[in-house]
Amino acid sequence: MNKIPVYFMPGLAAGPTIFERIKLDESVFETCLLEWEIPHPKEALSDYALRISKNIKHENPVLIGVSFGGILVQEIARHIQVRKVIIISSVRSNAEFPRRMKIGKKTKAYKLIPMKLILNIESLAKYSFGEKINKRIKLYEKFLAVRDLNYLQWAVESVILWDRNKVDENVIHIHGDQDEVFPIKYINSCIVVKGGTHIMILNKYKWFNENLPSIILEE
Repeated sequence: MNKIPVYFMPGLAAGPTIFERIKLDESVFETCLLEWEIPHPKEALSDYALRISKNIKHENPVLIGVSFGGILVQEIARHIQVRKVIIISSVRSNAEFPRRMKIGKKTKAYKLIPMKLILNIESLAKYSFGEKINKRIKLYEKFLAVRDLNYLQWAVESVILWDRNKVDENVIHIHGDQDEVFPIKYINSCIVVKGGTHIMILNKYKWFNENLPSIILEE
């Protein structure tokens, strides 16, 4: 039996290490990790998705994306034939954005986000005290693997200006009921993970290890 290729795309600025605790049966699945690349100046999300799709070496893969990675895998699926698209802690259309993101699009407030401050984790670490805060900073370091200012500005703008306004019902959506970035009250329909936050790929990995195989294999 041929193994099912499963490609994982991390969230905005995150590295593939966020999937380090996700374990799929190697006799059934072939796990492949995608990474962010630095966008070309003013590169459209669709063009970027086409470029990233060139890193997919299997036919008819399963694509799994977290957060902005969930948006990206939906765009990649416009360019290649896929077996299944699964998004985690993400959205299936811009209609599922929270109000603040919709306002941000209208007012262009997203342009005021201090990206340099977000990137400078080391300076935050200098002024942090206590084990809990340092653990959180280590978590941010895992999530902020891409430390490029142009990438971060492009990524935030690409999310806010995403033009998909209709949900693709074929996309499987897994979402935490405590997600603070994309609150579940705005989400159309999804597989709900109880107590799951926006970073549940890290701290609810047992749920994913138990449930992802059947979700992938379900016809």
